[in-house]
Amino acid sequence: MSAATIGTACLLAGCGAGAAAGTDNSSVTESQSGVNGSEQENASSDSQKLQIVATIFPEYDWVKEILGDQVENVDLTLLLGNGTDMHSFQPTMEDILKVSTCDLFIYVGGESDSWVADALKGAGNPDRKAINLMDVLGDQVKEEELVEGMQDEDDHTHEEGHTHDDDLEYDEHVWLSLKNASLFCDTIASILADADPEHSKLYQQNADTYEERLAVLDQEYKTTVEQSQFKTVLFADRFPFRYLTDDYELTYYAAFTGCSAETDASFETITFLAGKLDELKLPVVFTIENSDQKIAKAVIENTKTKDQKILSLNSMQSVTKKEVEEGTTYLSIMENNLEILKE
Repeated sequence: MSAATIGTACLLAGCGAGAAAGTDNSSVTESQSGVNGSEQENASSDSQKLQIVATIFPEYDWVKEILGDQVENVDLTLLLGNGTDMHSFQPTMEDILKVSTCDLFIYVGGESDSWVADALKGAGNPDRKAINLMDVLGDQVKEEELVEGMQDEDDHTHEEGHTHDDDLEYDEHVWLSLKNASLFCDTIASILADADPEHSKLYQQNADTYEERLAVLDQEYKTTVEQSQFKTVLFADRFPFRYLTDDYELTYYAAFTGCSAETDASFETITFLAGKLDELKLPVVFTIENSDQKIAKAVIENTKTKDQKILSLNSMQSVTKKEVEEGTTYLSIMENNLEILKE
């Protein structure tokens, strides 16, 4: 079990945030008190529960898996529960209050979470624990990288090799590695065991069982890549999947970095990606979820054959409350991503 850096550690410099959101950032709460009885009784019941807040869906789902049957006895909140992208999330005062008063707060820790530092400093629960995923990874956190053909924030297209920006930035999308997920679950189980010693054995058993499922899926990814004709993926979009592609030694090309705020690709970027499709004879152009596919269609229009398919991989950056209620899980999304990669 890996030791985690827990608490209000310094935030790593990370992705540049997207456009400021003016949207409703209402959160999703699991296992709230029932509707019967007075508000005072409900408040009293909730106050006795362990209060856990997770910023993004993968963290939320891992906690549910580790809690198992005990999820009914915990007040678990998903902060980004309405489909808001983490890069454009702006917390409400209610969100800040939840964070400052909870018993356990789980967040990614990149620049998109720059608001967290002030929230953790605020008055609230002095015994609160915090898990910063990027701190848990430590020196395994990857730098953002600009690969050949990728457009940077200044609309420059990089022409050769893998290069880095002058300013060191880190890739926040740490949850898109099954290996990382296993490490994070270990850390969450350990903190839950400390917070609720009565059920510590249950939490560790649930974590062990879940990590076995992660390991099985990880092996399926390895086998798929080993047996695949193609070892390269091409994204006509942002590219948040570097942790996944690095795990399986896949090469990638993309229009933008994972956290880029850019939405329009230059002609140079589009023609470069089209040329790579022709050169490598790739049958698919990838986008991330909720893409308008405009760039992907433009890339295909500039290829010789103009017959490539457009497929989307889900980076779990905007999972909605409805999807949670319908049974969407971290594993189900990663399994579906594998099926899309096979195609």
